[in-house]
Parts: sequence; C-alpha cells; structure tokens
Amino acid sequence: MIDACVMELGRRDYGEVWRLQQEMVAARQRDEIPDTLVLCEHPDVITLGRGARRENLVAPGDVPVFEIERGGDVTYHGPGQLVGYPIFRLRPSEQDLHQYLRTLEETLIAALSDFGIGARRRPGWTGVWTGAAGSDGPTDVGGKIASIGVAVKRQWVTMHGFALNVATDLARFAAINPCGLEASVMTSMARCLGRPLAVADVSRAVVVRAGDTFGRRFS
Repeated sequence: MIDACVMELGRRDYGEVWRLQQEMVAARQRDEIPDTLVLCEHPDVITLGRGARRENLVAPGDVPVFEIERGGDVTYHGPGQLVGYPIFRLRPSEQDLHQYLRTLEETLIAALSDFGIGARRRPGWTGVWTGAAGSDGPTDVGGKIASIGVAVKRQWVTMHGFALNVATDLARFAAINPCGLEASVMTSMARCLGRPLAVADVSRAVVVRAGDTFGRRFS
C-alpha cells in the first residue's frame, strides 16, 4: 500500500481546478506531494479532449468550453456530478495506460455496487455503464453513468480522470453528443435509484474503493 491523500474541493470552476492539476502534476514529478485524489463538482462546463470532433459540440450556448490535454471526445460536467482527478505517480507495475483505465472503471463499478447499482464495462468503450451485459440502449438500466478521460505526463504522473453522474441534470447533456453518443444514453445514480442522492455520500464510497483497487492508503 502507498500512503496517499484526498483533496475535496467542493464546487469549483473548471479552469481553477485545471490549473491546480497542472501545478500538482509538477509537484508530484518533483516528489513534493504524495499521490492525491482530487474530488470536486463543477458548474456547467464542456471539455474537448484530444480526440474531440467539433460536430459533437451540438448546442453549447453560453456554457464555457475548454480544449484540454486528456484523451477522448466531448464531455459535459455540472452540478450533481462527482468529478475525480487522480494525481498519481504510477508504480512500474502500473505503467500501462489500458490497465490504468480499467482500474478507474473497476473503482466506479465497485462504488456503484455499494449503492445497489449494477454496473459494467461496455466492450470497445471507455467508461461505466449500468444494466446487464448486452443492454446498451438509452434506458434507466442500460445507460452510461460515468465518463473517463485521462492524461499521463512525465514519470507516469496522471491527471484528469472520471465524472460520475450522481444527481446530474441529464437534460444538460443535450448540449453535446457525449463521447460521440446520443445524449439520451446518459443516466445517473439518482435516476437508477429513483431517489435523491448527495454527491458527498458517493465520494466517500469512491475513496474507499479507489484505495482498494489502486492499493493506496488515503488520509
């Protein structure tokens, strides 16, 4: 196990947290800080990854748009969504991008199971989906509940991460084709459970599960 920290920021503007990530990556490369999992919510914002296609930016209106260095396509962040940014220096045994993505997925799948939500991977896609294998339609039990997009910098230090829809206003996804998909495919924990849910309650479960899957001892 590696000692690590959790930094919970509450609701913060995307640009502020993006700059913080860049500063923390440099500090982690210099071994000035331990591995840190940054958790937050953002006001409405759209981000374009390195693989983004402009046609997937459908109707952003006055929502801020950032072009960033993570992989992937177009993503929406907003209130009611738990966003996690692991600033980790991957150990030699962890230095495989695909393995890292699968471990992030496994963290979220395990955390969702703590709330009685069955979740899974979808072959050929990065992210987490609800419902049984083979159920890929835009329904309460077969929607996309979490998006993942990362970057890995020098010395295998990670940034960016995941966005888990806890109680997100799913109508906000109509501004984009999320990761190239129709907006109607998106779902949330609150929608699956049929009841309100607090982001803070979910963040605790995610921290515990991230400790298990990544072999980090968070304080």
